[in-house]
Amino acid sequence: MQTIRVLLVDDHEVVRGGFRRLFESNQAIAVIAEASSGEQAYNLYLQHQPGVVVMDLSMPGNGGLEASRRILARDGNARILVFSVHENEVFLNRALDLGVLGYISKRSASRVMVEAVRKVAAGELYIGQEMLPFLVKRKASADSRLVNGLSAREFEVFRLRAEGHSVNDIAALLNVSPKTVGHHNTSLKQKLGAANDVELTRLAIRLGVITA
Repeated sequence: MQTIRVLLVDDHEVVRGGFRRLFESNQAIAVIAEASSGEQAYNLYLQHQPGVVVMDLSMPGNGGLEASRRILARDGNARILVFSVHENEVFLNRALDLGVLGYISKRSASRVMVEAVRKVAAGELYIGQEMLPFLVKRKASADSRLVNGLSAREFEVFRLRAEGHSVNDIAALLNVSPKTVGHHNTSLKQKLGAANDVELTRLAIRLGVITA
């Protein structure tokens, strides 16, 4: 059996250490690189070409969704498994729409991670048990439909603005100009019907994009 080469991405070293030990106990899976940020994940993907990327979503700055978008834009055959504290349809929708093959919650990840990695490595979709209700009602709510209308870059700007980052901060994180970020910010406000940043933040909290 061919060994599955994994790139493990999480900003917490303790979390990475726990899953690295889990994988080390299974001879069919090997962690060939670890990343603590979305930017590092993208660069290490290009360097190592792993069989599966195990990707956290909530990382400072350039998060897991943006990293996944960049990886899949570069390599449409990339196989990404998300493991996240976010258990809602918004993040599930965004991930699946990008082309991510797997999504599991962190609270069950230790139990299902090995199986999920195997499925995703084989090119199969794997959705964790906790996420199945959200898969059923995918794109159902009005707010979710609004957010689903955002482009991948607009969603990342939405998330970062809701977290309180300035336009200049976001431009630096996403490696684009402040003018481009300002354009995305204006566009996403129009699409979401938000008059200002306060309304953006309230919507983000309501949808579970950020925590209050």
